[in-house]
Amino acid sequence: MEQSAALVTNNAVIMGLLAVILGFVFYTSSQKSGVWAKFYKYVPALLMCYFLPSLLNTFGIVDGNNNDVYTVAKYYLLPACLVLLTLSIDLKSIAALGKKAIIMFLTGTVGVVIGGPIALLLTATFMPELLGVTGPEAVWRGMAALAGSWIGGGANMVAMKEIYGAGGEIFTIMVTVDIVVANLWMACLLYMAARNKEIDARTGADTSSINRLIDKVQAFEAEHARKPELKDLMILVGFAFGATGLAHFAADLLVPFFSSNYPELKKFSLHSKLFWIIVLVTTIGLALSFTKARQYEAVGASKIGSSFLYILVATIGLHMDITKIVEAPKYVVIGVIWMAVHVGLLFIVAKLIKAPVFYVAVGSKANIGGAASAPVVASAFHPALAPVGVLLAVLGYALGTYMAWLCGQLLRVIGS
Repeated sequence: MEQSAALVTNNAVIMGLLAVILGFVFYTSSQKSGVWAKFYKYVPALLMCYFLPSLLNTFGIVDGNNNDVYTVAKYYLLPACLVLLTLSIDLKSIAALGKKAIIMFLTGTVGVVIGGPIALLLTATFMPELLGVTGPEAVWRGMAALAGSWIGGGANMVAMKEIYGAGGEIFTIMVTVDIVVANLWMACLLYMAARNKEIDARTGADTSSINRLIDKVQAFEAEHARKPELKDLMILVGFAFGATGLAHFAADLLVPFFSSNYPELKKFSLHSKLFWIIVLVTTIGLALSFTKARQYEAVGASKIGSSFLYILVATIGLHMDITKIVEAPKYVVIGVIWMAVHVGLLFIVAKLIKAPVFYVAVGSKANIGGAASAPVVASAFHPALAPVGVLLAVLGYALGTYMAWLCGQLLRVIGS
């Protein structure tokens, strides 16, 4: 890790700061009257868990890109929370959500594929210098790499960089665009999650299938509810981190195996350790849901899992630097237009099929963010919905290379 100029560089101190921020947000948001009650009436608590850590990075207190806290949250807490959130899931109830979830996910993918070329065309009308560049620093090459990130994830972004020969400078710029625009959209999604009932009521969306799933999970919890004992909590710790350790162990064997013997399968993210960890812990969690382990939801499995997710939200927010928005304005403009096409298409299709805002949010984040953030957004609606985000994010890994390649071809035609 490079030497950081930030005020705080100790990982334990950074983790302590995030913990204090989360504690502060939860304490103040629990107030039933006074100034805080009025504040949180308009500003969702979850959004504050994301925004306040970003100030630490923006003002140089913490270097969000040069610490190990996010890595720990992503590789240890995220898998552990996925086990706890899928522990009590009812697969039949998820299947009953119907085809709208898949439709909205694919709509999000199409929005990224066509949004890139549209953004480049529109931006080039007042910045014609963006077109006609053939070298490695051509904007379209960097955008092709960004398409990989916005459909699959980091592995797909690097793959597209290599496939289309994006230069280091334009690639770095597009990484900045990715961080700025994707994180701003993440903040919007968290806000919408807190206002989902109001939004769905205005749009006339059919939320019956989602409500049935949530009601079923809550009924199960109420039926089996009991006061947790220390042994219950320690058993949950065993489930969560035991499964996480097993997934890491298996991933450490699977990644070298597929890398050495099946190099062509890199496009399916089978060379990615995080991909295998997410798939394996989700599979373990789903397997446990068919056993008596499911009853541990009654002692707070999803609540503990959600606490891990809030820590992850805070570490994601730590990557956001508000000042980056003004550093590369023309490229951020491209990203904003691109995202606007993606979001606009999602809302149009949602209106046509009367899909609730949850499907808009998780369909988008399963593309733009993948398995690290899709369950965060899904659980912001309700912890019972986190597995939906995971399953769609895994689908995003599978489609990422193909659809990003297609977007790159369209960008090549326009930009070169």
